[in-house]
Formats: sequence, C-alpha cells, structure tokens
Amino acid sequence: MKKNLKTPTNIVGKRRHGFRKKMSSRGGRRVLKRRRQKGRKKISG
Repeated sequence: MKKNLKTPTNIVGKRRHGFRKKMSSRGGRRVLKRRRQKGRKKISG
C-alpha cells in the first residue's frame, strides 16, 4: 500500500521550518528577532 503523501514527518518539518533554516536567511533572522521581542516561548518550529 502506498504511503499517505500528506502525512507530515518531523525531519521534513524541521528542514523547512526549523531554527537552522531560519538562521540561514536574512528574513528568517528577522522573524526570530520579532518572535523573541514578542516573548514567544517557541521561536521556531
């Protein structure tokens, strides 16, 4: 039986929305900065 293509996996989620991905671009660093300023407990996925 084929796998369900919509089932999210942790590794793919981390690659797309993780901390290191965000730190790799200027826009991502801005996102983290804003989330820190807002006082978020979690700053990245």
